[in-house]
Amino acid sequence: MIITKKPEATVIEVEATTLTAANAKEFKASLEKSIEDETNIILDLNRITFIDSSGLGVFLSCLKILGKKGGDMKICNITKPVRVLFEMVRLHQVIEVFNSQEEALASFGS
Repeated sequence: MIITKKPEATVIEVEATTLTAANAKEFKASLEKSIEDETNIILDLNRITFIDSSGLGVFLSCLKILGKKGGDMKICNITKPVRVLFEMVRLHQVIEVFNSQEEALASFGS
């Protein structure tokens, strides 16, 4: 993960290309550690081409953790196959999805 702290939110760029049962547990532990001291985060998923239900669960878990602190999580730069999955399971109605980091950052300001 590449972590960049911005005034509006912390951007976490995911370096993995898949998020499945094979790596979700390790990814979740790493992500939870990264958001311990954060309130608002943006996950940049530009490299991810495949996610399964385990991967989606990681996102919901982190959203719940941030929500308890009064924070939020937004997602940006998702690939077409991931966008199709998000829409199929209606995750885009739970977690806001943006086309770019800039759009996601700007949404925290409003």
